[in-house]
Amino acid sequence: MSPQPDRAREEFTRLLDIMRRLRAPDGCPWDREQTHRSLRPYLIEETFEVLDSIDREAYGELKKELGDVLLHIVFHCQMASEAGLFDAADVLNEINEKLIRRHPHVFGDAKVDGPRHVERQWEKIKLNEPHRPRLLEGVPKNQPALNRAFRVQEKAAGVGFDWPDVAPIWAKIREEIAELEEEVADGNQRGIEDEIGDLLFSVVNLSRKLGVSPEDALRGTVEKFSRRFGTIEQRLAESGRSLHDSTLKEMDALWDQVKKEESGSR
Repeated sequence: MSPQPDRAREEFTRLLDIMRRLRAPDGCPWDREQTHRSLRPYLIEETFEVLDSIDREAYGELKKELGDVLLHIVFHCQMASEAGLFDAADVLNEINEKLIRRHPHVFGDAKVDGPRHVERQWEKIKLNEPHRPRLLEGVPKNQPALNRAFRVQEKAAGVGFDWPDVAPIWAKIREEIAELEEEVADGNQRGIEDEIGDLLFSVVNLSRKLGVSPEDALRGTVEKFSRRFGTIEQRLAESGRSLHDSTLKEMDALWDQVKKEESGSR
């Protein structure tokens, strides 16, 4: 066995020991008062920090952020162990067994003909496992809506409920835009909300078929908008102006200038 797994085993055992010490009666008061529920917002925050590091390709930071997420996993394992529910070994066994069970083409005799076949096989195996919820019930409801839409569509596609290609999705998007325009013309606020939801869902479908994460795409666009708008604000300030005493025409002109400069620097 190579030294790397040995070191990983030693460091993971060390982390488990540190967490047990922090949760001990004479440990840290803050760590001792935490619960599974109280740690939820911190786990969500750490997960987004991991995503931010990946987006920026900041791999030094990614190493640290992944450690923070791992800390939360160990934290939850320790609290569960104290309650007699499960421990870190049970968690590791669960994921190990799942990976082996759902990869029969690697650990068994099954044959696959590409990544899409693997996805369909994965969903089929999940449906045949005992105590499994209905197909779409396995998608967490409290994740960002774009991600949830993507995963719902992905799971449905995994059992064959999917458009054959992108052509009908373009038609569906145009159809949803027309229906939205009708609701806007009628002033039907509830209908407008429904149709905007349908339109976004169709755009997510297009993203999925084109191999693009809608969450990543929108996050990138928000960052781009924020960066350009921040530059507009900075340039106005340098000329003794503010956003509030500038006209839309002036801000549009600066926007076009910033956009052109960014395009020229590529």
